[in-house]
Amino acid sequence: MSMAMPPRRNRSSGTPALEWLDRTPQGALMMRTARELLAIQAALAGTLPPALARRIRVARIDGPQITVMVPGPAHAARLRQTTEAAARRIRDAGWPVERIVVQIDAGMDRTWTQKPRREAQPLGENALRSFEDLKRQVAPGPLADAIGRLLRHHRS
Repeated sequence: MSMAMPPRRNRSSGTPALEWLDRTPQGALMMRTARELLAIQAALAGTLPPALARRIRVARIDGPQITVMVPGPAHAARLRQTTEAAARRIRDAGWPVERIVVQIDAGMDRTWTQKPRREAQPLGENALRSFEDLKRQVAPGPLADAIGRLLRHHRS
């Protein structure tokens, strides 16, 4: 059984939305900025240890200064130790970078996937009877209250 290949489309950027952005003045400026940020990020990442390089994001180009975001203070401290050497290597690669500013963005590691619901297994009759016996043996207080809540939750 042969499958027909879909027709090829000539797209410069790969998606219609990006093509559209490239054709509008504001979009073209935004796309150029995004490409520059990604290019400088790649150049910077090439100067860093791989574990650190995976955790950086170049957030801003402001003349000869770039702002790099990292997820936490340990990453910031490590990157700050190498900023002068990294800036020199980026300059050697053709980018006019004189200074690298490091900022912490604690939300970088945040994922937006929904956590799975916790699936509690219901307690069997034997377990519930054991908890009822335990509740009768325990003196009134926080433990007895917790056992009571557990029993109410599993009996309803």
